[in-house]
Amino acid sequence: MAEPTARRRAPSRRAPLTRERVIAAAMAVADEKGEAGATMRVIAASLGVEAMSLYNHVRGRDDLLTGMVDAVFAEIDLPDPGAAWRPAMRERALSARAVLRRHTWAVALMDSRSEPGPATLRHHDAVLGVLRSSGFSVAMATHAFSLIDSYVYGFVLQEQGLAATAEEVHDTASAIMEALPTDAFPHLAEVAAAHVTQPGYDYAAEFEFGLDVILGALRPDEG
Repeated sequence: MAEPTARRRAPSRRAPLTRERVIAAAMAVADEKGEAGATMRVIAASLGVEAMSLYNHVRGRDDLLTGMVDAVFAEIDLPDPGAAWRPAMRERALSARAVLRRHTWAVALMDSRSEPGPATLRHHDAVLGVLRSSGFSVAMATHAFSLIDSYVYGFVLQEQGLAATAEEVHDTASAIMEALPTDAFPHLAEVAAAHVTQPGYDYAAEFEFGLDVILGALRPDEG
């Protein structure tokens, strides 16, 4: 008996396009090419659709960036409402740094949106809530939030500028000092020899040192 004719395969269904899929695709493109490289055309190509299809889900580039920033804030761990403020702020800052290292394009966009998304608002409210419930006045909670985030964002930008492994930092510092007159920059030479070029030195460890200095200096001012 002859084999039956093979059935024609049904065409595979593409997952429906949604705002969440568009934003996720935009973030993936930005992670690879930078924020400027995340054009509507490139994002659409990564999704296998025409660029005009994206406008059914985002109003335009500004709305797209707002969604991307909101998704970044959604990745940062929220502090528990009843947590002690110092460990809560420390863990939140560590989480924010880890997220921003994954999405290096996002640092310049954080807190820049005129219509922040729900995750952004939820994040800010949670951080301020922990500070307020721990005795910080409205003004001091605002100061603390701004100070901590300025440090986190600034450090991440500095890390991006270095963009080097511990071994590369060691080799670069060694090469620079070898090329300079031994007595021209004695303090730089001292730091390079006694600290930066020592085994185990990692510039990333400077982050937690600075963070702990900041948290140690902050104090609630009520009660």
